[in-house]
Amino acid sequence: MSSETKEPGVKEPLAGHKKLERNVTLLGVLAFITVTIGGIVEIAPLFWIDNTIEKVEGVRPYTPLEQAGRDIYVREGCYVCHSQMIRPFRDEVERYGHYSLAAESMYDHPFQWGSKRTGPDLARVGGRYSDEWHVQHLKDPRSVVPESVMPPYAFLADSDLDVGDMSARLTALYRVGVPYSKDDIARANEDLKAQADPDADAGDLLKRYPKAQIRDFDGNPARLTEMDALVAYLQMLGTLVDVNSAAAQEDLATEKGR
Repeated sequence: MSSETKEPGVKEPLAGHKKLERNVTLLGVLAFITVTIGGIVEIAPLFWIDNTIEKVEGVRPYTPLEQAGRDIYVREGCYVCHSQMIRPFRDEVERYGHYSLAAESMYDHPFQWGSKRTGPDLARVGGRYSDEWHVQHLKDPRSVVPESVMPPYAFLADSDLDVGDMSARLTALYRVGVPYSKDDIARANEDLKAQADPDADAGDLLKRYPKAQIRDFDGNPARLTEMDALVAYLQMLGTLVDVNSAAAQEDLATEKGR
């Protein structure tokens, strides 16, 4: 009588399966083939569709001033503590606003989604606070949010905005797919200054960049500072799209694609 006993109801593994489990090389090859087939099934359709993101009304490239502010945001590592991606969960929507749509970040290079939230998500921070609040918060965070652990960025108000040739920056973004027009690129340096000066002739800036906000952002109209650019960027976030109608449009497109 064998010393090994089988538990009632437990079947012996199939011979082929038992052989596969004991042959590491064969198991590795078959696992590779399985993963390869799965990868092809997921990736191949992307080569036959025009765009993986459904465009929604209101989405536009950043103005030169907003882009300059975004570059400062990245330079200072704001993304390390603030995400820009509201998930479709009740607790997030109730706190931060409507969940983020893929199209809203289609012109971001790089994306600012993130998952680290030492500070709140900023995807819909635009218009929630005044320019003065943002300036004071950046200069001395604890003066407006006593429990804040954010470091001060007062130096931004004392630093003149020096971005070099903004046309070159927009040209680089155009080459990776951001749809700036030749006119946008040619007038980038003028547009950057005009947006922060309500007394300047902005021309057709609002026509080319709908919902662009034209004003002095840092409270010092005599200078164009890095604070102007960063506040302009923050005040734009989440303000371009009618999220309720856009979400319905995006859901409909998803259903059609199934």
